[in-house]
Amino acid sequence: MANHHAHPSHFNLVTAAHETMIEHGFQPEFPSGTDGQLETIRAAAGNSADPGLQDLRSLLWSSIDNDTSKDLDQIEWAEQLADGRIRVLVGVADVDARVSKGTVIDSHARSETTSVYTGVRVFPMLPAELSEGITSLNENEDRPALVIEFTVDAAGAVADGKAYRAMVRNHAQLAYNSVGKWLAGEGDAPAKVAADAQLAAQLKLQDAAAQRLLGNRFQHGALDLETIETRPVMLADEAVEISRLEKNRATSLIEEFMVTANGVIARIFEDAGVASIRRVVRVPKRWDRIVELAEQLGTKLPATPDSKALNDFLLQQKQKDPDHFPDLSLAVVKLMGPGEYVLVRPKEESPGHFGLAVQDYTHSTAPNRRFPDMVTQRLLKAWLGRAQAPYSAGDLDAIAQHCTLMEDAARKVEREMQKRIAAVVLQPRIGQKFQAIVTGVNHYGTFVRTLDPHVEGMLIHADKPGARHLDVGDRVTVTLASTDPERGFVDFTL
Repeated sequence: MANHHAHPSHFNLVTAAHETMIEHGFQPEFPSGTDGQLETIRAAAGNSADPGLQDLRSLLWSSIDNDTSKDLDQIEWAEQLADGRIRVLVGVADVDARVSKGTVIDSHARSETTSVYTGVRVFPMLPAELSEGITSLNENEDRPALVIEFTVDAAGAVADGKAYRAMVRNHAQLAYNSVGKWLAGEGDAPAKVAADAQLAAQLKLQDAAAQRLLGNRFQHGALDLETIETRPVMLADEAVEISRLEKNRATSLIEEFMVTANGVIARIFEDAGVASIRRVVRVPKRWDRIVELAEQLGTKLPATPDSKALNDFLLQQKQKDPDHFPDLSLAVVKLMGPGEYVLVRPKEESPGHFGLAVQDYTHSTAPNRRFPDMVTQRLLKAWLGRAQAPYSAGDLDAIAQHCTLMEDAARKVEREMQKRIAAVVLQPRIGQKFQAIVTGVNHYGTFVRTLDPHVEGMLIHADKPGARHLDVGDRVTVTLASTDPERGFVDFTL
């Protein structure tokens, strides 16, 4: 295999990302007519607010997202009620207010279906001028939004779900890492939080509501999975290091609010008899293999899929063996199979979402980066305005199938780019030793993942004595033999 050790910087990751997008059926460039439409949107965005909207700009809304996120889809606010319940409001960017159905930009979004995050470049579903500007819930900007409201009682049960349109204003754009550490008592408050006692109290209240919701979902068998995500550290378009994205109290807060808000919308459609697109993870096709894995670890799971029993086993393993838990999580995720979008007609049983332990689940909270959320938004606005649904059941079915296909393609692009980034970052470290764990053994070969940095690679010469008996979960010390950024190969020897 070629060893590009001498010219590590000759491989252009940004160009590779662009080519990989095209290879998997995406159109990374916006079509002609986009600039003209943007001009029209820009002119309209300056106009005064829609008089039909509630004015909720004075509430102390805030957003929490990745340090680098510019496409802000949602903001949150909570209120303590006298009876002990907490009222939660999630404001979602009203993208449809700017991007009308059937326009050039909308048709492009419908064909791409999702923003793709390749690590070195984001390929947005909507032009950045919209998703990072006019339709993003940026700090200190007035924006139209769809507000999803619900209450959470002490046991984490959700009630009083409703949705309506409003004008909102994000008073503080915050980031997961700093807020998460502070909420867990492991770090100082971020500057904006330290400077504002009301904001600090607001975030603590949101965290309390989220912890109740999480406890309730676990009671119903939501899976506490912990797969590890990474992202490259970039220096002037060059990937120089790979960092781990840690889950924390702040990511959990947002996750709980989004799962709950999506459930509220699904139930509104259900009660109103509105056909919609649901997000489902069907009962695992390979439950038998999950049962086998549990048995190897000393736990007997029921013969028929049972998310509560599976989660009890996962929680037990997380405490017993935290180091290997991400690998067990990853195995379970792969065996559950990917999520998909499906049409759900009124009064029809939805397959539900096995991993989240929720029966009603739609996608509604990320319209700047996912097309199904824009569709949901339009269905909701039509229902709120007592207008005819903008999509027929046939339309929704076709959109759901196409979104599933493109999301699958996006995952492949992201995976291929992760491998290439790893190959580029590790190039200067050929010959170094790493602690690793065996993640796969199949007819292609033996695969390992180094613990720091977090990189997947193949074990070459795995037929040598000593390597033959390796199995998933074994700890090994490996030496980096070669990398090939073009093909995304990282090869180790024992």
